[in-house]
Amino acid sequence: MSSIRTWHTYLGILIAPSVLFFAVTGALQLFSLHESHGSYQPAVLIEKLSSVHKDQVFAVKAHEDHGEPGAGPDSRNTTAQEEHEAAPSVGTVLLKWYFLVVAVALTTSTLLGLWLALTRGRTRTRWWLLGLGTFLPILLTAF
Repeated sequence: MSSIRTWHTYLGILIAPSVLFFAVTGALQLFSLHESHGSYQPAVLIEKLSSVHKDQVFAVKAHEDHGEPGAGPDSRNTTAQEEHEAAPSVGTVLLKWYFLVVAVALTTSTLLGLWLALTRGRTRTRWWLLGLGTFLPILLTAF
């Protein structure tokens, strides 16, 4: 049982940075905070992190221009009436809020697990694994 606990600790430390990344960026995407809509423009960093989450590329996607004259047959003007009609159902909104609670709980649980793992161990291996779990995805994204 001791070796299973040790492996669980090591694997948890290694993947914790990615779990935190996906929980936070996923929470931002729940309410489309990574996309432009109306007068809202997300920060470039949020757009890029969302792109890593969804497409594994650290880049901003090209913005679509809706409703410009001569933009083609697929472009259209969205009126307030159309946006109101496309409003999500109550169940969808409640599900989004539930998933936000899940993302916050996952983030909190992961941070507590890291704290426990890093303060209860006497080995430097745990810190090396945390560094590897943090910097390996960053390096792979850069390629």
